[in-house]
Amino acid sequence: MDIRDVLVLLGRESGQVTEATLAEADAETFARIVEPHLPRLVHLAERLAGTAYRDDIVQEALLNAWTRRRSFDPRRGAASSWLLAIVANQARKSWRRRMTIQQPDVADPGRDEEDRLDIEDALRHLSPRQRLAVDCHYFVGLSVSETAAVMGCSEGTVKSTLSDARLKLRPRLEVRP
Repeated sequence: MDIRDVLVLLGRESGQVTEATLAEADAETFARIVEPHLPRLVHLAERLAGTAYRDDIVQEALLNAWTRRRSFDPRRGAASSWLLAIVANQARKSWRRRMTIQQPDVADPGRDEEDRLDIEDALRHLSPRQRLAVDCHYFVGLSVSETAAVMGCSEGTVKSTLSDARLKLRPRLEVRP
């Protein structure tokens, strides 16, 4: 079962609805509100957890969103930010579960300089908070304010976190003669 199947199970139909109706939505309305946000949800899940886990993370996040839909308040932000925050939280939970089962990869100290230019490797050295900020802002394309809503913090905190992440990434991504 993939993400679209979940929406079908929720009873998706065509028609226009507003995000303000999300908290009181029935299954059909909920599916219509969520569907336009699916590409960003999938992209964030893939950035945070990899292709192998993205569909499971988005499905779990959608089920969580459905059961917690009454907690959505449009005055606090857009539905997309609320949904992305749930996906980010689900990705963290998934990562923790996997880490209890398997040991993380240990970096090979004998790597050559070419390996140091691997962006994914460089991103692995960021803290989880920095990684979330980088993934949301640079890879998913969220604005600073949208990233702040996903992370549950202020815009200033996002800017500071992104700055710290860039400082940490710079030496790993520099091309040296």
